[in-house]
Amino acid sequence: MPHVVIVGAGITGVTSAYELIKLGYEVTVIDRHLFPAMETSFANGGQLSACNAEVWNQKSTVLKGIKWMSKKDAPLLLNPSFSVHKYRWLVEFLTHIKDYKANTIETVRLALLARQRLFEIAEKENISFDLEKRGILHMYHTKEDFEIAKRVNDVLVEGKLERNAITPEEMKAIEPNLTGNYYGGYYTAGDATGDIHKYSVGLAEKTEQYGVKYRFGLDVVDVKFLQDKVVVDCKNSSENVDPDTNQLTQIEADVILVCGGVGSYHLADLLGDSVNVYPVKGYSITVQLKDERSVQNAPWVSLLDESAKIVTSRLGADRFRVAGTAEFNGYNRDIRADRIQPLINWVNQNFDISTEHSVPWAGLRPMMPNMLPVVKQGKQSRVFYNTGHGHLGWTLSAATAVIISQEIAQKFPR
Repeated sequence: MPHVVIVGAGITGVTSAYELIKLGYEVTVIDRHLFPAMETSFANGGQLSACNAEVWNQKSTVLKGIKWMSKKDAPLLLNPSFSVHKYRWLVEFLTHIKDYKANTIETVRLALLARQRLFEIAEKENISFDLEKRGILHMYHTKEDFEIAKRVNDVLVEGKLERNAITPEEMKAIEPNLTGNYYGGYYTAGDATGDIHKYSVGLAEKTEQYGVKYRFGLDVVDVKFLQDKVVVDCKNSSENVDPDTNQLTQIEADVILVCGGVGSYHLADLLGDSVNVYPVKGYSITVQLKDERSVQNAPWVSLLDESAKIVTSRLGADRFRVAGTAEFNGYNRDIRADRIQPLINWVNQNFDISTEHSVPWAGLRPMMPNMLPVVKQGKQSRVFYNTGHGHLGWTLSAATAVIISQEIAQKFPR
């Protein structure tokens, strides 16, 4: 049977491994970390959000980004220092403003397919990941924001999303713990939340039982194409290893599938392709709910505060995830206090819960200039990509894994 080697054990890599092993392929997953889902799939906002499918390619987004450049706590932050990769990405981003509507509708389509498939897998494989099917509530503070949201909603509904405008009274009936003043909201009952890391680890364990091999702690350094196979050269990724004694590990396969997150840009270059993924940093805090007051007052329905660009997820009885911000600052993974503090402030302003025990995190979203994932065959016939999902990797991965595994099955039937 054909052997597929997958680079990356995040949500897209693990989900792709699941679909391929189910189709009868031999599958090996390589990752530079020692465990699955240790980068962008570790502590994201937790939303499975078809309602958040709107792409960012709008003039208003660009204008806001320029206005916010001097504000360190702004929802969108662009480091203006020169980088060829960053400015090439930004120019390409501008060229896709004309595709805003078509790309938003396509993202909704993928998100709805993915939502259904992820629920199926979770139930079939009995994966426990703090899943809450309580919908997602968008909150708007002003009439202006609400009117803009109506125009966005018209596009989402055209993409077959079921999403309704609701009054402030209805918002507080859906989530009684809301305390702020709102002009109105939009509610998507079919959306959900969950712990992406728990899901990824649980699915990785299932795939291992089905025969997927995981090779952790390996960096891909080269790929050779022979007539009837690919040879992936890897080295130990640990910093403790002496570079002079770091032996080459070779893995032979029929096909290589890149699910490398923000590393996909360099991997694609190595493979002779251009995949213009740029790392867009996001931050989160996980508030540990250690007292009864906090447990009672933290919301269960997932929220998206449009003015602050902040999302929330309740992860079981004792954890509350709050995430947001987009930072264009290269491959920098530092957790900045001035970017975490607005998340803590937002919780304190909106809910009567203690933020004393808040765990900060930062991750790099692999984002394409058109905001759509790359799900395709490369120039070399044995190379495939399932990457570039941006802020919607959790939301879209179950669909793109099916699409790419079926394409591999057509080109390399078992």
